[in-house]
Amino acid sequence: MPLLNKVRTAASGGSGGDTAARSLSRLRSALTLFFALDGFLFAGWVVRIPAVKEQTGASAGDLGLALLGVSAGAVVTMTLTGRLCRRYGSHAVTVATAVLLSLSVTLPALTRSPLALGLVLLVFGAAYGGINVAMNSAAVDVVTALRRPVMPGFHAAFSLGGMLGAGLGGLLAGSLSPTAHLLGLTLVGLALTGVAGPVLLRHPSPVPSEALSAPVAASGPRPGTPASRRTVLLFGTIALCTAYGEGALADWGALHLTQDLHAHPGVAAAGYSVFALTMTVGRLSGTALLERLGQTRTLVAGGATAAAGMLLGALAPTVWAALLGFAVTGLGLANIFPVAVARAGALAGPGGVATASTLGYGGMLLGPPSIGFLADWFSLPTALTTVAALAAGAAVMGYLAREAGATGAAGEPLTAGGRSGAGRAVISTVGTGASVESTAE
Repeated sequence: MPLLNKVRTAASGGSGGDTAARSLSRLRSALTLFFALDGFLFAGWVVRIPAVKEQTGASAGDLGLALLGVSAGAVVTMTLTGRLCRRYGSHAVTVATAVLLSLSVTLPALTRSPLALGLVLLVFGAAYGGINVAMNSAAVDVVTALRRPVMPGFHAAFSLGGMLGAGLGGLLAGSLSPTAHLLGLTLVGLALTGVAGPVLLRHPSPVPSEALSAPVAASGPRPGTPASRRTVLLFGTIALCTAYGEGALADWGALHLTQDLHAHPGVAAAGYSVFALTMTVGRLSGTALLERLGQTRTLVAGGATAAAGMLLGALAPTVWAALLGFAVTGLGLANIFPVAVARAGALAGPGGVATASTLGYGGMLLGPPSIGFLADWFSLPTALTTVAALAAGAAVMGYLAREAGATGAAGEPLTAGGRSGAGRAVISTVGTGASVESTAE
């Protein structure tokens, strides 16, 4: 049995293996906390947008321009964070951007004009984009070392953090000023970073960059080649197609239920909640699903399920059928984005994560205005069917990419059907360094 990607420095099964297992467990827990914190802080800011709008005296147009600061800051920083991760390590960049995100979430409440709001949102968006690339890069390393497809679990933590942040923010909105609320979020963010940050800083990445790329090179395009860059762009486009649906449902789902199906406002407000809840459930079960089906089949099944669900959600004649469609769409989209980012990262490291994340975030920004323009030209239900079309497109691209740099849960080659080939990993440590040995059987 030939050895592939041998980086072993201690005998497996001994104390070194136990130390590595504990180290990986701590890293996984710390990263999960950062994903949850990211969702918590962002949702906490979002629920206070109406109060900040009133405080700054911004018109709807002024607010829209100011909110572009978040998008601009995030997109610019995402393109740079991959380089920072390669130079300083994804763990250090994750901690630094978490501190910046925690500090900057308070800034919007301190502004008194739309211009000032837009400027501070540039900082907030930069921190938000940076932490998303850095922590996803760190998560790809942990997934590779664990040899299990646990990436959906990290994204489930983000969803749970967002639900908690939005729910808590809604409860506090009537009793706390935006300044007090967002300052509280800063304190929570710094406290949690103080707990989880040292874990990341004490433990280096468990898999060297060459360990990430070696198995992929054996089964797909070599890293750094035009073929590998095209493959990363393909995974990024898959992420874009699914994030488009998230953005569209967040902004237009409730309006569709009230305007086209005449739902009660309370029922309409539950539309996105149903979608977000089923997406969270899908991500919590994502590891088991990936282990059973493999990545390619998960992408194809998820895209097809989301397409069917969104067709029902957009064209259903009753409110409850539309809500069922939203729920099915959430289940279908749940694991596509995490898998796309993980595969891009396994192929091209932090740069791949940055590319896929930037394209995915672009899809979330593209969705709402595209739906608006199409709704003006045709109708809102017709416009929402584009979510189904892009989800179906993601399924097709996932199938076409089944051998293009496809990797298993931890970077091992996939068969044409999308399942991991036979293999095992031995993880060991000497001092603080972890290592991986992959063996093909």
